[in-house]
Amino acid sequence: MKDPRDVIIEPVVSEKSYALLDGNVYTFIVHPGASKPEIHDAVEAIFNVKVLKVNTLNRKGKRKRNRRSNTFGQRANTKRAIVTLAGDERIELFES
Repeated sequence: MKDPRDVIIEPVVSEKSYALLDGNVYTFIVHPGASKPEIHDAVEAIFNVKVLKVNTLNRKGKRKRNRRSNTFGQRANTKRAIVTLAGDERIELFES
């Protein structure tokens, strides 16, 4: 098994992710090769909470134009995990 800190890269900070906090749902950017069971175990190990389910989505990086040379580049592809916690469990990172 991978180190849990290698699986969970960072939390997602956006209006949509903060709206989900009321439903005990947290969003993280995770390693692109991480599976749902690995994400489940990593969140439980890092934050000491009980996870009900994990949903994942792969986001394709935006295509961006370079103004100087008129070429195109691309931002990195990312994988997000939407984690639902059991009962009244909370992750203190998001509460302050």
